[in-house]
Amino acid sequence: MKKNLLARSITAIAATLAVTSYAQAGSVTSDGPDLVVQTKGGLKVATSDKQYSIQLGGRIQYDYNDADSNDPAASKEDQFDVRRARLFVKGNIQDWSYKSQFNVNKGTAEDVYIRYNGWGKQAKVTLGRQKMPFGLEDLTSSKDISMLERTALTEAYNIGRASGVQLAGAKGALTYAIAAFDAGSSNNGADDFGFSARATFAPLQTDEALVHVGASYKDVADGVSAYALELAGVLGALHGQLEFFDADNGASGDADGYYAQLGFVITGEQRPYKGGVFKRIKPTGANGALEVVARYEDGQGDFGDIELGNAEATSWGVGVNWYVNNAVRLGMNYTDGEEEGTDLAGNEFRARFQLVF
Repeated sequence: MKKNLLARSITAIAATLAVTSYAQAGSVTSDGPDLVVQTKGGLKVATSDKQYSIQLGGRIQYDYNDADSNDPAASKEDQFDVRRARLFVKGNIQDWSYKSQFNVNKGTAEDVYIRYNGWGKQAKVTLGRQKMPFGLEDLTSSKDISMLERTALTEAYNIGRASGVQLAGAKGALTYAIAAFDAGSSNNGADDFGFSARATFAPLQTDEALVHVGASYKDVADGVSAYALELAGVLGALHGQLEFFDADNGASGDADGYYAQLGFVITGEQRPYKGGVFKRIKPTGANGALEVVARYEDGQGDFGDIELGNAEATSWGVGVNWYVNNAVRLGMNYTDGEEEGTDLAGNEFRARFQLVF
């Protein structure tokens, strides 16, 4: 399976390079409408009537990570590593669109789906492996989150990617998503089918300010269910978000937790927002954009980043990001935390070079 996926990725890249090479050697002709070639944010070729398109892109996140704990059973991390290296092909064929995203460093498929867009923005149906609706931070792309890693609470309660069907849409300030999925194929899978839903509303959205509220629910069979509440906002260069999670884990008992995050863009840019999630900072000046961010979390979660594992703990973190341009980001984070009711504590320093294309 991995070899087939890699072979398909190589074939797609080779075909794209061949088209590019041919274009440099002479003219490109089409048996239909004129072709429009875009190179900003990946290589995209589309017909002028927008009925057909194909786009190649991806991301590279290369990290240095130093994590330690006073737990004698925990391992110490001190290494350079490829955090993510992804290639994708996506596009549309009339009212249908598709995406196939391959994780090169892990040899796994991330997104593989087909989507029907014929009803417009208010209702789109997606079938295949995709992110399931639950929570704000998890649905914000890893290339767009302000801290380099998601919170321990998000990691513990999210669904992540799974194979299933999803109906989602947007109408004005409102977004919604309803999904049914194979829980055994999700990132933290169970043995049966699951259900999840999310709705968001932005009662205030101007050029300078935003207020976002949201709620999610999931049921993953065997008595395991959870809900999440979201509050987020933007005021000029200042942005913040808060999420609360509460779960009924069946025989394992209840769990809950929350995190609060605040960021400020020193160079004055505003954090973009679209479709119920945040996007990464887009620098407006020649020297890029500079952002500082701080976060606090408390509750039952996956604190593996600071070598405490699945525990009830508290942690705080600070970070700085330099968005060199729309494609390149350099970031550093420091996180420190301790387990509730014990003397166990851990910390992590992480630095990242990110290239998005």
